[in-house]
Formats: sequence, C-alpha cells, structure tokens
Amino acid sequence: MTSANSQSMKPATVAKKLGIYLPATPQEFQDSEITRADFAELQANAPEWLAELRRTGPHPRPVVAQKLNVSISGLARGGITEPLTTAEITELLAAPPQWLVVERATHAAVRSEAKRIKEEAAKKEATKDAKTNAAAKRDAPKASKRDHA
Repeated sequence: MTSANSQSMKPATVAKKLGIYLPATPQEFQDSEITRADFAELQANAPEWLAELRRTGPHPRPVVAQKLNVSISGLARGGITEPLTTAEITELLAAPPQWLVVERATHAAVRSEAKRIKEEAAKKEATKDAKTNAAAKRDAPKASKRDHA
C-alpha cells in the first residue's frame, strides 16, 4: 500500500481524520499503513464498509458529541464513555435524559459566550485599526511639509 517516497499515516490517524471508530474497521485496515493518496481515495470514494460505518456506527466519542450537540466532557459527565451507534444516538435525541438536556444547554451557552468574546475582540481590533489609520493620516501631511522645508 505504501511506496518508498510517499508519506504514510497510521490507521488510528486515518480513522480519526475520517471520524470513524478504529476497532470497528476491517482488520486489513487496522493492520496497514495508509498513504496520503490512499487516504484521499478513501475520502473521495468510500468503500462500502466505510460508508456503512459512517451511517450506522459505532461512532467515536467526538462524533457522538457532535451529533448530540454536547462537548466530549459533557459526554463523560453524562456517563457516556463508549462509542454509540446511530440508533443509540437517535434514541437519546428522541427522549433526551436530564443530563443531555443540561449538557446541550451548557454547550450552547459556552458557544454563545465564545462567539461574543470573538466579536468583542474583532470590534476592539477594528477600533484600534481605525485609530492607527487616523493617526497615520493626521501625521502624514506634517512629515511631507518637513521633507520640503
């Protein structure tokens, strides 16, 4: 699968990049080094086992957290430490337990606060840039008058 000149990745790295649970992949995949070209091919033309794994799971915790709209820490606080299938995720979303309701609200609040902070920083940066530009325009005529004197 690998050539002497091509960069290769470990199956765990590829599984993480593909958002799949490594122990659920075929043994052949787990035992091989995957080149960047092989990885690109997996992304472009997913084999049936990969498409099925993405569709039904089991899904790794980062994917479960994303599908449930909570943080990975929130999963742990809710007692979810193992991968879940799509059916299990669907069940949780259909009848959310109290921990999921709380974690989704917490996650939304954290995202909202992060967005507010980012917007505030952007406003401060814009104000700083405007002041710098105004000062540069104000000082530019003075410098040109001195140069001509």
